Amino acid sequence: MTVALYYEDAYLTEFEAGVVAVQGDRLRLDRTAFYPGGGGQPADTGVLQMGTEAVKVVASSKDEAGIWHHFEGAPPPVGAGVTGRVDRERRLQLMRTHTAMHILCGVIWRDHRASVTGGQMAPLQGRMDFEFPSMRQELVRSIEAAVNVEVQAARDVTSRVLPRQQAFAIPDLIRTKVNLLPEGIQEVRIVEIEGLDLQADGGTHVADTREVGPLRIVDYKSKGASNKRLVLALEA
Repeated sequence: MTVALYYEDAYLTEFEAGVVAVQGDRLRLDRTAFYPGGGGQPADTGVLQMGTEAVKVVASSKDEAGIWHHFEGAPPPVGAGVTGRVDRERRLQLMRTHTAMHILCGVIWRDHRASVTGGQMAPLQGRMDFEFPSMRQELVRSIEAAVNVEVQAARDVTSRVLPRQQAFAIPDLIRTKVNLLPEGIQEVRIVEIEGLDLQADGGTHVADTREVGPLRIVDYKSKGASNKRLVLALEA
């Protein structure tokens, strides 16, 4: 299995690694800082450098063998050493966005006890769907204000891994309507925003909420009788 360096340090965007497998237009390294996507967070992009030659990484993914880097161009051979460089600006934007979505989720759960029904993100923007019977402008603005208070609170954001049974003993750990964690997963990664939010999550996040920066809810809409969508945006 590939060593996932992004869990050791989410801010790490340059690393040394060795090529252990090449299959078509994808290759696997023994260690990587490229996040392979999941939980609504897109996969990282960047380059793999070997001497003067660079291979563009256009996506990454994960399977039972490890983390694969989908590339354009001629790959380095198995056994070669490479320097990986994740697109730093894009990664940091996604870290801020993912953390913002946790803040939004934490505020809505705390204040309204509304479950999450879906979500997706891109750099500096995202959407989350919640089980609200109705949504109006006044409610949206109050949620936005409450979220920005938590951003400015500079709450610590931490993660840890727990055995599945211990993790699921935590009240309200799963905020989605359907538990998306397969039965085969025996260890669960927990992301916590101190005093606000605690969820099972596999993505990358900033170290404290102030790093998210000002957040706006730029749109809201009904996606069903009790399913309401909030669209958020962050400053560049």
